[in-house]
Amino acid sequence: MTKQHTQPTRLYVNGAILGYKRGLRNQYNHTSLIKIKGVDSKEDVQFYLGKRIAYITKVSTPGGKNGSKFRVNWGRVCRAHGSNGVVKCKFARDLPPQSIGGRVRVMLYP
Repeated sequence: MTKQHTQPTRLYVNGAILGYKRGLRNQYNHTSLIKIKGVDSKEDVQFYLGKRIAYITKVSTPGGKNGSKFRVNWGRVCRAHGSNGVVKCKFARDLPPQSIGGRVRVMLYP
């Protein structure tokens, strides 16, 4: 029996954090705006509704669960924002301001 060399399965798509939901004068930190790579229309957003999002940060002092060097803040895609493939997401803990412009992973399962 020979072992077949297959590409590893990709379980997520990258996204960029654009900022918080806001009006002209008010900002709502509980909802974040995320631009998902490769999504350019409101119709494309339909697939991602309800998908989970991971915001991953490095930990200054390793330890925690299983001695991990990373921390994950989980969120969920709630709805579309406009017609260009931007989505509104809610996270378990609001994203910190320094995360704006950073990367998230949009999971392709459930």
